[in-house]
Amino acid sequence: MPQNLWNAQEAAALPDLDGLVYRSNLLGRDRAVVNIYGGNTSSKLMLPDHMSRETEVLAVKASGSDVLTIVARQFALLRMADIYPLFDREAMTDEEMIDYLSFTAFEPGRPRQSIETLLHAFVPHKHVDHTHPDAVISLACAPDGEAVARDLWGDRMAWVPYIRPGFTLSKWIGGKVRDNPNIECVVMGKHGLVTWGEESKSTYDHTIAVIQEAEDYIKDKANGKRVFGAVKVAPLDAEQRREIAIQIMPVIRGAVSDRRSAILAFDDDPKVLDYVSYERTPEVSQVGAACPDHLVHVKPRPLFVQWDPSEGVDALIASLPDQIEQYKQGYAEYFEANKSDGDVVNDPSPRVILVPGVGMINTGSDAQNADVSRQLYHRAVDVIAGSEAVGGFNSLTPSEAFAIEYWPLELYKLRLKPPPRELAGKVVLITGAASGIGRATALRLAKEDAHVIITDINAEAGRQVADEISKRHGHKRGLFLPMNVTDEAAVVEAFRQAVLAYGGVDVVINNAGIAGGAPITETSLADWNRNQSILATGYFLVAREAFRVLKAQGRGGSLVFVASKNSIVAGKGASAYSAAKAAEIHLARCLAEEGGEHGIRVNSVLPDAVIQGSSIWDSEWKEARAKNYGIGVDELQDFYAKRNTLKVAVLPDDIAEAILFFAGPRSAKTTGGMITVDGGQPAAYVR
Repeated sequence: MPQNLWNAQEAAALPDLDGLVYRSNLLGRDRAVVNIYGGNTSSKLMLPDHMSRETEVLAVKASGSDVLTIVARQFALLRMADIYPLFDREAMTDEEMIDYLSFTAFEPGRPRQSIETLLHAFVPHKHVDHTHPDAVISLACAPDGEAVARDLWGDRMAWVPYIRPGFTLSKWIGGKVRDNPNIECVVMGKHGLVTWGEESKSTYDHTIAVIQEAEDYIKDKANGKRVFGAVKVAPLDAEQRREIAIQIMPVIRGAVSDRRSAILAFDDDPKVLDYVSYERTPEVSQVGAACPDHLVHVKPRPLFVQWDPSEGVDALIASLPDQIEQYKQGYAEYFEANKSDGDVVNDPSPRVILVPGVGMINTGSDAQNADVSRQLYHRAVDVIAGSEAVGGFNSLTPSEAFAIEYWPLELYKLRLKPPPRELAGKVVLITGAASGIGRATALRLAKEDAHVIITDINAEAGRQVADEISKRHGHKRGLFLPMNVTDEAAVVEAFRQAVLAYGGVDVVINNAGIAGGAPITETSLADWNRNQSILATGYFLVAREAFRVLKAQGRGGSLVFVASKNSIVAGKGASAYSAAKAAEIHLARCLAEEGGEHGIRVNSVLPDAVIQGSSIWDSEWKEARAKNYGIGVDELQDFYAKRNTLKVAVLPDDIAEAILFFAGPRSAKTTGGMITVDGGQPAAYVR
């Protein structure tokens, strides 16, 4: 139910563009009012131009922004004097309209205006809201949407049938408002709502009031109805749902990643669980998308998985690849039936996968994209329920859907995005990533568009690294999971949580480590066992779980072991450490052979004396090494630099570059390999 959230103090603190920014942000707080990235708002203002001349300017939400977070600089500013004559035109193509509007810019440097700009310009009121409220779209998607909307609003409303956004739709709406100054709103078939006012607050109040009327109308019509029929599959309990999701998400991720590597999101919200449980959902979910905003992010329809929990999870796992393949074939048929010359088929994989008893799994090019799909399908569920309550759900037709999905302006927006970097859509899990080499590697791989899972026993520092990555690169690009690599249960649980968070993993970097050493006569059994437990057993446990997920995905993958120069060179006074590091290297080579048939590559990086930023070197190890060489602790970094061939200090960032090489496609034909990053140690040359 929409609430009027206007707060006079908040509004006074954000007066930008005559309250337009505050009004927009307020509308965006309720996604049942405005979809994420959807809708647009505007104000017509008098502003001084570069010569101090008062000019009527249209401030309108620009393409690609979200009303919830939009700020003043994200609004396009256009000269109304240049736009007014367009209303007298009979027609304009999208390309003509966009080109024309580019010449009406009021000041340079503003973002590109949206395709619905003229809608705001042609409505003869100071403030205009175009929203996509669930309740209004429900009415607009009824079999006779106009009759239903007329039953509610009567002559207070104007109706326009569905047409793709652009000049014609804008002129229709502007004409309706101009021809009948007594109407209070325009309802757009299969699309949304337009409202207006002379002050920002009164416009907001009116928008919310109209939406509330629609919600109340639907609530009254739905009273006593079971719009999706009886419950067919009761929701499983939370533990069962999560367990099934963990088992099926890598299988799904592998099946939907043939065109590009996908990131998954799992949702078992009560609303979703209700929806997938009803007997009519398999039918109504396949009708189509309710409106253009939904379509762009959820495709014309979801995949409703044919499965009953009584069949068992093994049957589900076995059937999923075929069901996903059938979905792709259906999408290919939809493309062939509607394509024009020059159209190139998009990724045919489903964006929304509904699993009875379990919930919803969404796919996307990254975590943000998957989450947008998730959010918008929540909106779709409410819209479909509302439509069914008032007589039935009438979606975009296949040709209408195709015209949006393959609209040149939508494709143009995609072309504006920078090309994906080499780890786009990939999930990287790094052990010991809270400091030193692990931290440097996490930051470096995040720059290549990876989603990075930070694991460490240092929770505070690990969360800081993950938060830093997400702050720099976006939603869920960094995630911290606690992991003690010597604890089998902890390692298994970390991989389970990684699957729930992203659908799987692609790159696993075995980096967690310790250091320490003493002459053999002074090495205790506890010292020996500790080195073996962390550096050998820990690497084994992590690699084993990585293999299990990678094999389930069926898309190959990469493991990188961060070993040491001591892996292949005798370490005087460090036998326990060196022996464990040697075990790592041989484990990596064995796994390279085992992983080959599955496309899983296993390679190793051999650093030496990486002191900067390392928590290992903050321990007694630094003092022990200095003592071993007969020098002071503060001389150790210079000592290590002078002893290598290049006379250089080896830094965490240097190791990160080598790990990136093995992690990504540049080493696609290398496995069982080793790179030394040690400034040159002749005894450690492996070539």
